[in-house]
Amino acid sequence: MEEIFIECSPGVSGDMLLGAFIDLGVPKNIIEKTLTCFGLEKLYYLNFRESKSCSIRGVKVEIEKIDQSTKRDWSSIKNLILKAQLEKKLKKRIYEVFESLAFAEGIVHGIDPEKVHFHEIGAIDSLVDIIGVCASIEYLKPKKVFCNEPTLGRGFVQTDHGKLSIPSPAVIELLRKKDIKVISRIDVIEGELSTPTGIALLCNLVESFNIPNKYSINSYGVGIGNLELSCPNLVRVLKINTDNENLIHKKISPRYEEISIQEALIDDQTSEEIANLLEIFRKQGAHDVSCQTINMKKNRTGFSIQVILPIEKQEYFRKLWFQYSNTIGLRERKEFRWVLLRRRGECLTTFGNIKFKQSMKPDGTISMKPENDEILRLQIEHNKTAQEVRRIIKESCNEFKAFEDWK
Repeated sequence: MEEIFIECSPGVSGDMLLGAFIDLGVPKNIIEKTLTCFGLEKLYYLNFRESKSCSIRGVKVEIEKIDQSTKRDWSSIKNLILKAQLEKKLKKRIYEVFESLAFAEGIVHGIDPEKVHFHEIGAIDSLVDIIGVCASIEYLKPKKVFCNEPTLGRGFVQTDHGKLSIPSPAVIELLRKKDIKVISRIDVIEGELSTPTGIALLCNLVESFNIPNKYSINSYGVGIGNLELSCPNLVRVLKINTDNENLIHKKISPRYEEISIQEALIDDQTSEEIANLLEIFRKQGAHDVSCQTINMKKNRTGFSIQVILPIEKQEYFRKLWFQYSNTIGLRERKEFRWVLLRRRGECLTTFGNIKFKQSMKPDGTISMKPENDEILRLQIEHNKTAQEVRRIIKESCNEFKAFEDWK
């Protein structure tokens, strides 16, 4: 299954995202069919046309509004969504994007989101953009959605509330709530590079704001924006396979991956507390956790703890360190490693079904061994040594049944 990488270097808006998905190959009738479920088709003309920005081609979304007067609040939009005849997952996506926008606007204006009337989510173009992008994601069904950290722009933008500084209050609230980092540079282009609709879509659809270290590009689409900038004003949506996924698909072992290593020295917690901390790290997805006792300042006995973890989890693990330990500092570095492909499964033996782990050597040969927890369990149940248990398993082991694919 492919992944999606949204590249929004200049910024992001709903119409640019929608144009990029159309250019990527999402059928137009998928968008139109979804919009029809909301009964809004008589309020606009929707057109997708070839366009260019600084000589780079792409697709621009054009929405001609027939009814300019209608202003909708969150309550009315919510009713539209709930009544729409859509698949449950798609309806949930659309609902969550609109809800996040409504609550952000409600907070910044100090008004109940149910009652607030405002342009951003009530305008027909925002409705089309949000519904269309959510329908595109549901059509493509990517394994994961990545995105680079967005750029917001600078200066002022004219809104229904008057002239507002960039980024707008709603954008700031959306980013704050989702704890998303943004790019800030002295030479940033003037203008609203990222709109509330665009940011709301990213906040709800993107699973990782870390750019994959390595990936192959299968196809891509380009969405063109309306602003005239000194650089191409576009969003690219790429269908990708990360490097690891390609290796696994081709069954190439070992595979090369980037990891994060975090370390801390702690001398003011008990061994029981440290044991709990290590267990938290393991349960939250660490590749490996190690701990050594060391002699620290003032002759105190302390603990040197090292955690090896997936690169995309390093920010989450920083929070775990500072929440569950007494450390006031943390060392962190990125490294690379080679690991054999492995998978878990079971085999039928004299003892019944036993859990096994397989690994694939570089020449394609497969080694296999029973899980150690199984060995310990069988020792206790049958009053045998580990050597006896392993021998019986080896002699009676039948065909391996995999629980998962190679990873």
